Amino acid sequence: MIKDPREIFINCSTHAVQQLFNQIPKGVPEIGLQVLDPLKIPVLNVIQGGRGPVTVNASLDNVTVVGFGNTKILYNSVDPKTYDFYTKLSLPRLRIDGNYELLGKILVIPLRGKGKCWFDAQNLDINVKSDVIMEKHDGFDFFNVTDVHVTFNIGGLKLHMGNLFDGIKALEESTNEYLNANWRPVADSLSPILSKTIEDIMLDILQRVFDNIPANFFLGDLEL
Repeated sequence: MIKDPREIFINCSTHAVQQLFNQIPKGVPEIGLQVLDPLKIPVLNVIQGGRGPVTVNASLDNVTVVGFGNTKILYNSVDPKTYDFYTKLSLPRLRIDGNYELLGKILVIPLRGKGKCWFDAQNLDINVKSDVIMEKHDGFDFFNVTDVHVTFNIGGLKLHMGNLFDGIKALEESTNEYLNANWRPVADSLSPILSKTIEDIMLDILQRVFDNIPANFFLGDLEL
């Protein structure tokens, strides 16, 4: 039975992206690709306003992200006209550590704090649309990933924010306990924030990867 060429193309594309993510834990020094798991990000800024369950003005700095080295690529396709990527992936765990500064509200709890924090998400299924333009450098074509759009489902979330409420330990501990005990509505409420965080992380990873690998090396049969 002759396979659909489009199916063959998607299978090859999915395999190629999986191979790239398999290299993430150790990097590829030959092409200048540094170690991406753990991934270091200087700053993440999150602003979410409105009258919903979450109103947050927050920033994270000195961020370390662990987990993308265990990425499983379930599906990847490339639009032959726009070169945009459509990717489905799963992560057994995504851990984010950093220094935070926060003023806002999550569920019914007003929050303010500045200190160390971590977020530990489990069993994520992530859908990614990557906006891509083609650029030529030194005679090679490269995918330039300009933006990333993410939706996801999550199987679990644990978190801790230190020095909440100016370091009042009783309030800090009870708040963290409440947020962890109610992780599902917390995760749902934080979905736009987590999506933005994952988008920033994915954009950083994809730009590092495709800035170093010519498009023809990624998909040799892609007509450019």
